[in-house]
Order: sequence, then C-alpha cells, then structure tokens
Amino acid sequence: MGSLRSRVLAWAGRRYIARQQKKGFDLEKMAFLPDSALEPLRRVGLDPVPSLGQRRAEEPISKLDLPFGMNAWLVTGYEEAKAVLGKVSEFSNDFTNLVGNAGVTEDQNPGGLGFADPPVHSRLRKLLTPEFTMRRLNRLTPRIDEIVNEQLDAMAAAEGPVDLWEAFALPIPSLTICELLGVSYEDRADFQRLSTARFDLFSGAGASLGAISESLTYLLEIVKKQRAEPGDGLLGMLIKEHGDEIDDLELAGLADGVLTGGLETTASMLALGALVLLRDPEAFEAVRGDDDAVHRFVEELLRYLTVVQMAFPRFAKEDLDIAGVHIGEGDIVLVSLSVADRDPALGTGLDTFDPRRDPTSHLAFGYGIHRCIGAELARMELRTAYPALVKRFPDLRLAVKPDELAFRKVSIVYGLDALPVLVR
Repeated sequence: MGSLRSRVLAWAGRRYIARQQKKGFDLEKMAFLPDSALEPLRRVGLDPVPSLGQRRAEEPISKLDLPFGMNAWLVTGYEEAKAVLGKVSEFSNDFTNLVGNAGVTEDQNPGGLGFADPPVHSRLRKLLTPEFTMRRLNRLTPRIDEIVNEQLDAMAAAEGPVDLWEAFALPIPSLTICELLGVSYEDRADFQRLSTARFDLFSGAGASLGAISESLTYLLEIVKKQRAEPGDGLLGMLIKEHGDEIDDLELAGLADGVLTGGLETTASMLALGALVLLRDPEAFEAVRGDDDAVHRFVEELLRYLTVVQMAFPRFAKEDLDIAGVHIGEGDIVLVSLSVADRDPALGTGLDTFDPRRDPTSHLAFGYGIHRCIGAELARMELRTAYPALVKRFPDLRLAVKPDELAFRKVSIVYGLDALPVLVR
C-alpha cells in the first residue's frame, strides 16, 4: 500500500511539473527542494556542513526529504557507502531512470559510463580501460611537465595578482585531456564552461543537461574527423582497434565522460589543494619534499577534499536491506562521498588535514564498477603540479582576505569561482 501511495504521489508531482512547464514557468529555478535535500551539496569552507556529520553518527543511511512523495535515502557512512556502490545487480545507474522527472527526456542522455548499467557499461569500460593503464598514461608525463611549467611561466610574467584558478588549476587538466584524447584544444574555453555548467545545480537541471548536449554535439564532429583520419590519441586508438564495435555516439559519450570527469574535478582539486597549501605551512613544506611526502600529501588531500560530493544516483531494482535499513524497489539512493570520507571508522581526526597521515582508504574516485577510470591520470597531474607550484613560488600567498573567497554554493563538484594570489 505504501509503495502504491508513493508512486501515485510521484506521478502527481510529475504531472504538476509538466503543467507548470507548459505554462512557460521555469520550475528548474524554483526553490521547491527543501534545504535538507541540498545539504549534501553545500559546505562551510572546505568542510561538509555539520548536520551531515550528525546524520552519519546517528543514521549512516537516513531518509532524505524530497517533494511529491519521492522516496530517497542519503548514505553518509563509509562502510554503508561501499555497500551501496558495490552492489551492481541490486542498483541501477541507467539514465532512463531519470527520464520523465523534472522535464528530463531520453534524448538528453549523455552516454558514457556514469549513466550506464552492465552489459553496456561492461562493454564500454573494457574498451576504455587499456587507454588508462600506467603504461599508456606514462607517455603523457613529459607533456604534463611542459603544461605545468608553461602555466607557471605565464603566472611569473603576470603583473599584480593572478587568478590561480584561471591561470593554473583549469588549464592543466584541460590541456592534458585534450592531449589524451588527441583533439585540438583551441576550443578548450568552451569545454571548461560546459564542464562547469553541468555540475552547477544553482542554475537548474536544464542548464546542466543543455551543457552536456552542447559538448556532445561538438565531440560528435571531432569523432567524425577522427573516424576519417584516426590520430594517436585515445579517440584515434579506439577507432583503430575497435572501430567496428563502437558507434560515433558512444565514442562521443566516452570522450565527453573523460573530458568532463577529468577536467572540472582535477581543476577543483588543484585550486582547493592550493588553498590548503596557502593556509598550512607544514603542508607547503611537505610538498617540497621527496616523492613519498608528495604521495602522502596528495592522498590525504583527495580524502580530505573529496571534491565530487555525491556519487551518481542509484535506483533500487528490488527490495533490499543495507545495514539494517529497508530500501524499497524504485527508491533513490544518494551517497555522500565527502562525508563518508571523514567517517571516524577510517581513523581519528579525519575532519582535519594532516600531510603526514598514512594514506587512508577513501572514496574520492568512487567505488565498484563506476570508480573513476581516470584516477591515475588525476594523481599524475596533482603530483606534478603541486611541487612545481611551491618550488617556483616560495612566497605564494592569497591576494584577498580568506573570507572574500567565493566558493560554489550548490554543486556536485565543489570548488572555487576564483583564487586570487600573489606570486612574489
């Protein structure tokens, strides 16, 4: 009876949304979501809002208040998060679960790995995985070094304050991924804009899906050119080795996933990590040390920041129990990665950043079959960029007061809008 009631209320909610949209009213910018539903996408500075830590302590899997009778759960505990993310047959990531909600249509499917279930996901990931082995990625090492040094040279030549976000954090992953894909990066400014827009929920779901659609349109043209003349990058290699197994739309979806999954996330890590360096002299000195010290710093930073705040939504395919909580078929399950990575079950003092901490298990790259395929590439960029930054600019400091920094208000990928610094 309860399940039937939930479905009826959800149906009524969707009908209400559809009626309002027909009237020309932009519901996507309407603040109809309760504050509790947006809690997992907010922070206080670099920290998740305190109420999420309280949720984790009291109920690591708790009901999330959504309108129209939609049944949703928020997972904040580390072990509980792994339990959900590791269950493939019990949960679905498929994009079709979103179709019909808040105006989402089938043609807005971005493709790629994040919104796909096996066997589609398995087939595509199998094609992509060889391109992300360390053996293949090592060929990018010299180019990453060049990219980092070029950005540092430009910062050194600038007069007055420099926006570290625009001059350092954003160009490094942008140029690296364009190098990886094997496409021209003359249009990277558009991709940076589109990537940021899709993760910013403050402008509504329509703006996010529109950004995805726009980048896919561009990438389809790139794929067609690569199909005619395959290059030595990821797209060219996939076409050469698996051209008959994958169509243009799937290729564009994979490229889009690589581009946006590795651009906005790494850029946010570079900017927020630099902020950690600027406010923590011990960390600043640690990054000037040997490879082991840099490795510890990067792993601790990944855990502490966990810039991807929420995993892709999971939809229960059947009734099941996790950690004593009953989840019904059709329920939405959202996993707060940022809060799970500070669970006391992993150790003590995890709400603080400690550059000397032994690497701790974390979910910064997700878990299970949907774990970020570009994790090692991101680590390569971070391990190269941070030491180079502090060695080039030992007097690096903020150009504004800390309370003047603009953090994103509601975003799946947390970050700064700008990071003004002085380099000398």
